[in-house]
Amino acid sequence: MSILSRIEQISKYQKAKRFLEKYERLLMPGALIVGVLIDFVTFKNLQVGTAFLILIGHFVLGGIAIFVLNKQQSKLYLGIDAFRYLKLVAPIVIQFTFGAMLSASLIFYWFSGTLSASWPLLVIVAFLMASNDVFRQHFLKPGVQLSVYYFIVFSLLTLMLPYLFNSIGIWVFILGGVVSLVVISMLLEFLSKHDLALELKQAVKKSVIVIFVLMNVLYFFNIIPPIPLSIRDAGVYHHVARAGGSYQLQKETASFFESIIPGQTIHTTKYDPVYLFSSIFAPAKLNTKIVHHWQYYDEEFEIWTDQGELSYNISGGREDGYRGYSRKANLMEGKWRVDIQTKRGQTLGRIQFKVKHVDEKPKLEQISK
Repeated sequence: MSILSRIEQISKYQKAKRFLEKYERLLMPGALIVGVLIDFVTFKNLQVGTAFLILIGHFVLGGIAIFVLNKQQSKLYLGIDAFRYLKLVAPIVIQFTFGAMLSASLIFYWFSGTLSASWPLLVIVAFLMASNDVFRQHFLKPGVQLSVYYFIVFSLLTLMLPYLFNSIGIWVFILGGVVSLVVISMLLEFLSKHDLALELKQAVKKSVIVIFVLMNVLYFFNIIPPIPLSIRDAGVYHHVARAGGSYQLQKETASFFESIIPGQTIHTTKYDPVYLFSSIFAPAKLNTKIVHHWQYYDEEFEIWTDQGELSYNISGGREDGYRGYSRKANLMEGKWRVDIQTKRGQTLGRIQFKVKHVDEKPKLEQISK
């Protein structure tokens, strides 16, 4: 290569570098936003299997970007110049892939759990998404990148494996944890053979152990939502009965403004039953049990008291969810809530309402679902 050609290549590289440095404040958050938008379009319009393939692509691309960014020498078959360009765009690729993978986790966790039970995990994922942009310079540090990358790997495996094995059993989560450890160990070993310092490797291992323990604590305290289950519909009714391929539900006639005011009040006579109807989405071939956990708020002691659990089995595959209901009679006046849970106690959703006794039944209307 002539000196003139070499100077020209260096000049092109410097122009690209100045361009990225000049527009970094736009490109970095832009990459995050693009990643989130891709997730929104992907999970809204594509099948879950296709969406997971895209996420795996993000996972691989992010791993390569981390390797390139943290490799100090250019002993790659791509050549010195190609390596320099890859190293130049690696931070943007990391921003993009991290944003896409974290937003995917947030989307799945949000729709597969209730905020009252799963908020700690949702806060962690949302914080990582925000800090991925706000503290982007901090995210360029190898220890931070690898620690966040491991959290993403673990969270994505908790999303994908239940779909793959059509099960939400404990063994699926444990398998996800083991696989995540294998993946990050392989990446650390690969990096340590090149430029990753031993001290940094040990620090990352400690972070991985902390994240692994944290994820297990969240899971066994039922804070991680029961993916891939999600609520399609749920509500309290005066009567529910199956009629052919649909359910006939009776509810109180309400104005538009009454229907949008939070906190439903159901007016019933003292001995009439109240029905909790729910529709749960589950993938095809997944069979599990759904539990309705009824609770009453004791005003005197200011605590929620257990009023029993009623359950029904569901089979996956129906797009609008597998429907079922439970009923309870002789409800006391006051605040009530029903947690819709798995048999392990993972909460999918919570319906809160008030019961008020009346002498005559209110005017009812019938709907079909």
